[in-house]
Amino acid sequence: MDKPIEVPERLAEKGVSRRDFMKFCGLMATVLGLPMSFAPKIAEAMAKPRPTVVWLNLAECTGCTESFIRTTYPWAADIILDAIDLAYHETIMAAAGKQAEKVLEDTVKAHKGKYICVVEGAIPTKDNGAYGKIGGKTFIDIAKHVVGSAAATICVGSCACYGGVQAAKPNPTDAKSVSEVTGVKTVNISGCPPNADNMVATVVHYLLLGKLPALDDKGRPLFAYQYLIHDNCPRRGHYENDEFVKEFGDEGALKGWCLAKVGCKGPNTYNNCPIIKWNQGTNWPIGAGHPCIGCSEPNFWDDMSPFYKEG
Repeated sequence: MDKPIEVPERLAEKGVSRRDFMKFCGLMATVLGLPMSFAPKIAEAMAKPRPTVVWLNLAECTGCTESFIRTTYPWAADIILDAIDLAYHETIMAAAGKQAEKVLEDTVKAHKGKYICVVEGAIPTKDNGAYGKIGGKTFIDIAKHVVGSAAATICVGSCACYGGVQAAKPNPTDAKSVSEVTGVKTVNISGCPPNADNMVATVVHYLLLGKLPALDDKGRPLFAYQYLIHDNCPRRGHYENDEFVKEFGDEGALKGWCLAKVGCKGPNTYNNCPIIKWNQGTNWPIGAGHPCIGCSEPNFWDDMSPFYKEG
């Protein structure tokens, strides 16, 4: 029997160098709050048998998938997609229609109790779920079937985690979170959308340690959501010195002062945005002059709005 091709070798065939692979492993160590000495261990974990993953797209905008696959450097997405067996994902899979649904059913049956389910989107429950269907089946039935048969379920995006925009007042479809509908305790990677690094790091944690990360009281991984944005904000000094932007484009805005007076929800939001930033550390909303809207908090659309007025 031929020796299986390991992850670095498979990636090399796609143009991803060993250096890029180790850079990715170092990035994951940083996101997980581990010392850089763990990078080789992460590389070793990535070579383990690939876990089967089923990704459900329910009531959502596909922004979380876009955040996951459209990284600044294509190799980041290549690496994680090569390290897992993504058996079903409506947005990126080649199959469609009955063929796609057969893949889903076959995967759930063959790997029952062993696969990881990733869910993107809330679940409309009004009128027995009539406002969300795929192939004649309601999102309610699909979620209960697929989530109920998974070893673990990871919700990506605030819609799947807490209902998100779909559940905002007046919530005409009575949209709810995956956990509320299925009764399953989920790992919640919240955000609108969440940072791709946090999504990937959750999977890497599973590959490295054989278990999902420790969670806070809202079901979010502590490695990413134990930090109050306000405490790590580079504009914090201006907050302490009572230096605030009063309106966009004023002198304070030009000088990079605190955005609390124009609606920043950083003092009430937990996320690692100021630490890892976005697009491989390029920037993040507050760094670009936009106030935090608290998108990783439950019910942010109602509780944090209006977004551009001081709360």
